[in-house]
Amino acid sequence: MVRHERLVMLATLAMLQVVTVVTGVYAMNNDLDLSALSSPTEPTASPEGDPPAPVVTAGPVLAQLPVRSGDGPLPTKGTLTRQLTDALGDKALGSRVGAVVLDAVTGERIFAANADAGIVPASTTKIATCVAALASLGPDVRLSTRVVQGATAGSIVLVGGGDPTLAGPSAKAKPYPAQASLATLASRAATALKARGVTKVTLSYDDSLFTGSPIAPGWKAGYIPDGEVAPVHALAMDEGRQHPAHRQPRVSDPPKYAAAAFAKLLRRYGVATARTIRPAKAAPAAPELGKVESAPVYALVERTLTLSDNDLAEALARHVAIKEGRPATFQGATTAMTQVLQRLGVAKGVEVHDGSGLSIRNRISAAAMATLISTAGSPTQPGLHAVASGMPIAGFSGTLGNGRRFTGGDSKGQVGLVRAKTGTLNNVNTLAGLATTKDGRLVTFAFMADRVPAYAEPILDRLAAIVARS
Repeated sequence: MVRHERLVMLATLAMLQVVTVVTGVYAMNNDLDLSALSSPTEPTASPEGDPPAPVVTAGPVLAQLPVRSGDGPLPTKGTLTRQLTDALGDKALGSRVGAVVLDAVTGERIFAANADAGIVPASTTKIATCVAALASLGPDVRLSTRVVQGATAGSIVLVGGGDPTLAGPSAKAKPYPAQASLATLASRAATALKARGVTKVTLSYDDSLFTGSPIAPGWKAGYIPDGEVAPVHALAMDEGRQHPAHRQPRVSDPPKYAAAAFAKLLRRYGVATARTIRPAKAAPAAPELGKVESAPVYALVERTLTLSDNDLAEALARHVAIKEGRPATFQGATTAMTQVLQRLGVAKGVEVHDGSGLSIRNRISAAAMATLISTAGSPTQPGLHAVASGMPIAGFSGTLGNGRRFTGGDSKGQVGLVRAKTGTLNNVNTLAGLATTKDGRLVTFAFMADRVPAYAEPILDRLAAIVARS
């Protein structure tokens, strides 16, 4: 495939993603030790912010496209090794860097440097979370929020189903992926109640699907006040945001906040509620009065990766725990994720303590990260393809479309030719994804540094660009 054809192909892919928003519709082992003798700089948590770009994802059509190796030859290893080794020597990356490039289909290692070192992955942790979610839950599962009958005819219970994307009454509808609406749920419940002659109820809420601490080990104290993430609960609207369009402030008690909003909506639809709203566990066989469902898991995965959505990543991890028979806690979720990755044969080099990557206790090697991406794109794993279709496209979408990435003279020529997940914490910069070489060969890569003295994103962009033009 000549370079012009490659540019056309990837530009078309980017244009298809824009259409998605409108329509609702994807060896030689050169191990080098780059460790310096200086003392390590421990990463402190300061995550990447929400990008200004809109939700742009590939949707069900592109998510089903198999990843192919292409007809082109592998890049010349000697040349690629020299170029990557030179770039990896940049002092901006700090003293600990892991780097791997793999042939996407065969898994052949084209380049590796410090490949097996456990690096703090930051938000690239979401790749592992999303692989586990798709493999365990399946791509078509939806998350349900329900209203059920309470202990008496005049009581009802709002039951959280672990869907943080549930839209509150003031949220503006997004074209893709479609969100479940608290207002729709209130309308359905009110209709069912009035059909029974009930126009006044006592409202309770059930948040028991998720258990344990709502805050992960290794999270910075300022995460919630700064709006990076909400406390993890099974009942929340607008991801625990007080104002749907703004990252902060996050509410301190998302379940109670959502239940209070639901009570107001019920009154709008002709059903009065008692002043007091309390938590209560719904009976397992309680009759259902209304239900709304999230977008399918493949679309939630795409959103998680494109927007680096911390709240959604944590919810998906909890659902993996439930599916795998583990407690719906942070520990249960990470144990379950590991269990799923072991079944896939990709758990080696992965140690996680949350689903979002905010925890500085997480460690993933570059070899493991590149392998995760290769596995997710394999023709033998069609259920995992939303990982590839959800990754931001350089210069076009998500955390790579924010106007800061792939703007340097050594990387801007590869805009549209790299698809990758970013990761940012204080002293941590990571980039992992896939690219098509100039001869049409699809490769996966992971470049990870967790002793970064200042700001290393331009160097990571340069590394990915070298792979794309190799």
